[in-house]
Amino acid sequence: MNSIFFKFLFLLSFIPFLLLSNKKKDIQAIKGMCGCMDIKFQFAETFSPDKEYKFYENYNSGGRELAFVVEETKDKIVIQHLLVVGKEMVIKHWRQDWIYQTESMLSYDKEERWVKKNYNREETKGKWIQKVYQVDDSPRYEGMGSWVHVDGKSYWESTTDAPLPRREYSKRKDYNVLSRRNRHNITDFGWVHEQDNLKILRGENIKLIAEEKGKNTYVKVGMEKCEPALKWWDKNQNFWSIVRKNWDNYFEENEIISFHKSVNKQPMFNGFFALGKKYEGLNNVSEKQYKEINDEINNHISSFIKP
Repeated sequence: MNSIFFKFLFLLSFIPFLLLSNKKKDIQAIKGMCGCMDIKFQFAETFSPDKEYKFYENYNSGGRELAFVVEETKDKIVIQHLLVVGKEMVIKHWRQDWIYQTESMLSYDKEERWVKKNYNREETKGKWIQKVYQVDDSPRYEGMGSWVHVDGKSYWESTTDAPLPRREYSKRKDYNVLSRRNRHNITDFGWVHEQDNLKILRGENIKLIAEEKGKNTYVKVGMEKCEPALKWWDKNQNFWSIVRKNWDNYFEENEIISFHKSVNKQPMFNGFFALGKKYEGLNNVSEKQYKEINDEINNHISSFIKP
């Protein structure tokens, strides 16, 4: 009996070391999504319960993107993505934050409304929450899961609800929630984002409109091909750092977040991009200037908040 008891104590004492070892592998996998990447986006609707449903054409697109770490602490990694268009044009793209064992995340409801959901420590042990943001750092979706490292493979899976994807945001009115199962596979050439999506109309009841398969393939290329993005970020990083801090404060203070899709026929990102252009090249920000910029950002966010 004593030998069994001591074995049990040994296993308990070993768990923290196992979690720490896995966490190091997790961080390596997360950073494996960084680099200069050529991307291929592929989506195809596969099934609908409605026999009269007319399937939309497959979606195929591509581009080049730079992804890099802009913030890192013991339990948080922030990766910014920048689109490189042609030889010189750069567009701020999406952002993903990875948070280890955090106790809350935003859950998407519908119609640009997110609700904060809380978890206990046991529910999040060893798990990472991926927070995905729009081009203006407003929320998109958040999902929780564990990184798996087995047989030389590293992958992470999560199922969560999200707004309509950008490729259908202005085209579709027949569904209002994309329930997405995300799988991030780290590969020797970069990484692959696989998706099994349900297009749902959420009201008093939930109606499945169609199912969809998605595959985004990220292939690493030479960093010199993303040189314009590095130069762009050097001139714009200070402004977007202030934007992130402002959003972080807003998320911390609110249990429910809800926005208008547009104000005066303009989406939220238009105003942020205009402010970004105004403060391009921002260096050595004084306390007064920081307050002025912060007030402008706050005012812009406030103009989109639903009462």
